[in-house]
Amino acid sequence: MATAQRGYYDILGIARNASADDIKKAFRRRAREFHPDLHTGAKKTEMEKKFKELNEAHEVLSDPDKRKKYDQYGQNWEQAEAYEKARQQAGPRGGHAGAGGGFSGDFGDIFDTFFGGRGRGGGSPGFAVDGEDLETDVELTIREVLNGVSRRIDLTERIPCKACGGSAIVRGRPCVVCGGSGTQTEKRTIEVRIPAGVQNDTRVRLAGKGQPGINGGKPGDLYLRVHIQPNGIFRQKGFDVQVTLPVWPWEAALGAEVMAPTLAEPVKVKIPPGSKADSKLRLKGKGLPTASGDQGDLFLKLKIVMPTALSDEERALYEQLGRVRHSDPRAEIIAASRRSSS
Repeated sequence: MATAQRGYYDILGIARNASADDIKKAFRRRAREFHPDLHTGAKKTEMEKKFKELNEAHEVLSDPDKRKKYDQYGQNWEQAEAYEKARQQAGPRGGHAGAGGGFSGDFGDIFDTFFGGRGRGGGSPGFAVDGEDLETDVELTIREVLNGVSRRIDLTERIPCKACGGSAIVRGRPCVVCGGSGTQTEKRTIEVRIPAGVQNDTRVRLAGKGQPGINGGKPGDLYLRVHIQPNGIFRQKGFDVQVTLPVWPWEAALGAEVMAPTLAEPVKVKIPPGSKADSKLRLKGKGLPTASGDQGDLFLKLKIVMPTALSDEERALYEQLGRVRHSDPRAEIIAASRRSSS
């Protein structure tokens, strides 16, 4: 299921009621997984970002005071703390006058405007907040990659608590429904279209399919991490596909027309006379679609196979072939071994 992408608890992979020891263990485990020095190339850049997020999450959740404020105000806990301090310094009425008398007002109103009264028991609707992005895994077969596919995705997202309106407080006490967090989890199922030609271990962005916004804010995006299931016949190489095609010795020697599998329907191909093991035949345009609208190729890698049992007639033919004079196929490696040992 998909979860809020940048929530500190999600980054560490722990529950909201995790103990300090749970937080420490989760940080150590993920630090080993995300450490940039253990990766190279594009993966290293991705891990640097994740490692930075991991450190940020650990710094807040490992500090009891910061964690309490984060649980109360969410990602804006630092701004909320600043407003609270300013309100307290302004005195009982919450007013503040500048040197020129240019500003006066109620910090409670300001706080409610920016944080929706969260943590104060207020009922102000607050300002518009864009929804967070969601991310989830999806597994596809290589045939689904060929044509694209529709999938039903189950999402789990956090929404303002319906009992307290997101304030976390009911009648001066922590809300018993949400446990004083101000949020609840809600499940929903959506149908999405995954385009053809998507590559393994890539992310597909579905705009507006993430967590809904608050107070008219824009919804976040949904990111699908694509994993293409291994296939015993078709092997994906970018937009090309490779298939191992078994052929009999006489088909390789004499040439033949045989049936070969493709991602669509099997097709008839010609095996050239004198084909060698591991040689490749190219079927143009029989691979996967690309973003530009082109099509990759399918490569048939020849594998010469021997009969598991010979009939009397086949044995006689092989014996007859064995009596014909041929060059020694081992002569080259024998000569090379003698040179290397001298």
